[in-house]
Amino acid sequence: MARNKYDVDEVMEDKFDINQLKRLFKYVKPYRGQLAFALFLMLSSSALTMLFPMFISEIMDTYIPDGNIRAVVIISILSLIIVLYTCVCIRLKIRITSRIGQAIVHQLRSDIFCHLQELPFSYYDERPHGKIQVRVVNYVNSLSDLLSNGIINTITDMCNLIFIMVFMFMLHVRLTLICLCGLPVLVGVIIFVKKRQRSAWQIQSNKQSNLTAYIAESINGIRVTQSFVREHENTSIFNRLSDSYRSAWMRAVKYNFIMWPCIDSISTVTTAFIYVIGIGWISGELYGVTVGILIAFTSYISRFWEPINTLASFYNSLLTAIAYLERIFETIDEPVNVKDAEDAIEMPPIKGEVAFQNVCFSYEDGVPILNNVSFTAHPGDTYAIVGPTGAGKSTIVNLISRFYNVDSGRILIDGTDISGVTLKSLRKQMGIMMQDSFIFSGTIMDNIRYGNLEASDEEVIAAAKTVCAHDFIMEMENGYQTQVNERGSRLSAGQRQLISFARALLENPAILILDEATSSIDTETEILLQKGLNKLLEGRTSFIIAHRLSTIKNASCIMYVDKGNILEAGTHDELLAQKGEYYKLFMSQYNFLLEKESPLSFS
Repeated sequence: MARNKYDVDEVMEDKFDINQLKRLFKYVKPYRGQLAFALFLMLSSSALTMLFPMFISEIMDTYIPDGNIRAVVIISILSLIIVLYTCVCIRLKIRITSRIGQAIVHQLRSDIFCHLQELPFSYYDERPHGKIQVRVVNYVNSLSDLLSNGIINTITDMCNLIFIMVFMFMLHVRLTLICLCGLPVLVGVIIFVKKRQRSAWQIQSNKQSNLTAYIAESINGIRVTQSFVREHENTSIFNRLSDSYRSAWMRAVKYNFIMWPCIDSISTVTTAFIYVIGIGWISGELYGVTVGILIAFTSYISRFWEPINTLASFYNSLLTAIAYLERIFETIDEPVNVKDAEDAIEMPPIKGEVAFQNVCFSYEDGVPILNNVSFTAHPGDTYAIVGPTGAGKSTIVNLISRFYNVDSGRILIDGTDISGVTLKSLRKQMGIMMQDSFIFSGTIMDNIRYGNLEASDEEVIAAAKTVCAHDFIMEMENGYQTQVNERGSRLSAGQRQLISFARALLENPAILILDEATSSIDTETEILLQKGLNKLLEGRTSFIIAHRLSTIKNASCIMYVDKGNILEAGTHDELLAQKGEYYKLFMSQYNFLLEKESPLSFS
C-alpha cells in the first residue's frame, strides 16, 4: 500500500463536510457557560468602547465651542473607567479561553490516543508510525487557538461589526453606504482564495506527515544507519522531504497572506474616498457633515475594517485547521475491526484445549496466508510450530490471541468460539512473548510487572529466576530498580528477551505463546532456561515458534507449516522417521552445528 511509505502522500478517504466541523464544536459544548461569560465580557467592553468616537464628536462640535470644560472632564473620566473595565475584561477573557482551549485539546488528544489503543495490529501494519504520531501531537495542537480564542473573537468581532454599522448609520447614512462599497471586492477575493487555500493546507499537512514519519524511522534505525555509513544518503532524503514541506508551507501561507493586504488596501481606499467626499461636503455645507462627524466617522471606518480583518484571519485559521481536522477525525473514525461482539461473554477459566477448524486468513485481499488450517491442541501439551520464513507461524499464534479476525473458519478454546468472548477476558489468561522484545522506559521491575500490576516484588523476582534473568539483573547498578532506556537500549538483545519472557510468565497463563523466545539467547543460557521452561510448561497449553530446533525436541507435537497449511505434524522422533520437510530442516541445522562444534546434542 502507498500509505506504508514515508515519501508518499496520504489520500483522504472521506471528503470534509460541515458535519465534521459541527462535530468539532461538540468538544466546546461542555464549556459553553464559561465561554458565554467570556463573550459577555468582550461584548460589553466592545459596546462601551464604541462610544469613544461619539464622545469626540460631541466634544468637538458642542462642548469645546460652548466652553463646557466640566462636560469634557466628565467624558474623560467616563472614558478612563471604560478603558479600565476593558482591560479587566481582556485579562479575564485570556485566562478563561486559555484554560478552555487546553482542556479541549486534552480531550481531543485523549480520544485519539484511547482509540489508538483499541485499533488492531492491521492498522499499524499499514502506516508509518510517524504519520500516526503527528496526528496525535501536531495536528491537535493546531486546533487549540481555533477552539478557544477563535470562537470568542469571531463572535465578538461579528457583534462589533454590527455595533459599528449601527453607530455609523446613526452618525451619517450616506457616508456609511460609501464605506460599504468595498465589501463586494472583498467577497470576490474570498471566493478566489477559498478552494486554493484549503487544497494548499492539505498538501502541507501531507508533507509534514511524511517528514515526521521519516524522522521517526531514522531515529529508530540510527544504529543500522551508522553501521552501514548511510548518514549522507539519509540526510539527502531528509533534505528532500524538508524542502517539499517548506515549499508546501510557503505556498499555503501565500494564500493566507493574500487576505490581509486586500483588506488593508480596500480600507485605505475607502477611507481616502470618505475624506475627499467628506471635506467636499463640509466645504459645501452639504448633507449636514461637520468636522466632528467626519472625525468620528473616520474613526469608525478604521474600527469597521478591524473586525473584518480578524474575521478573515479566523477564516484562514479555519481553512488551515480543516486540513488537520480531516486527519484527526479520520483516525478517530478508523473502524476497530477486532473488538468485542455486542453479545460477547466473559471467557471462562481456560483449561487449554485449542482447536482450529478450517481457518483461512490473509493480511491483504487475494494474498492468502493460511488456507483451511485445522488442528487440535490438548490441554497441558506443548506444540511447536516450525517452517520457513513467511510460512504463517506467527500468524497462527496471533490468531489464537485474536489480534486479527479470521477470514473464515473458527478458533475454539475449550469449545468456546473466541470471536464471541471479550478480548480482555481472553488475553488476560494468556502469556504472550512476541518476536519484538519491546522494553519500555522505566525500571526493570516495572517492565516485568507490566502485564500484572498486582504482582508482588517477590513474584517478579521468582519469574526472573525461572527464566535465568535474575543474575544479570542483580549485576546492574540498582538491580531490579535499574532504569532502562526506551526500547531497552542499555540491554543486550538476549537480556531484553529474558525480561520479556519473565513478563509473560508472571501472569501465570493458562496458554503460553512464545514467538522466537530464545532467538537471541546464548547457548549456555539456553540450556539453563530450558530447565526452567520444562517445569513451567507443565499443566499449560503452550505454543512455541522456534528456528532453533534444540528448544522444541521435547514438544508434545511439532507442526511444520508452509504454503498456508500444516504439512506435517507429530513428535520429534515421528517426524524424523518420515524424512519429510522437518527432517530436512533438522538435518540442515544438525550439520551446521556439527561444523561449528556446538556443545548441544541432538541425539
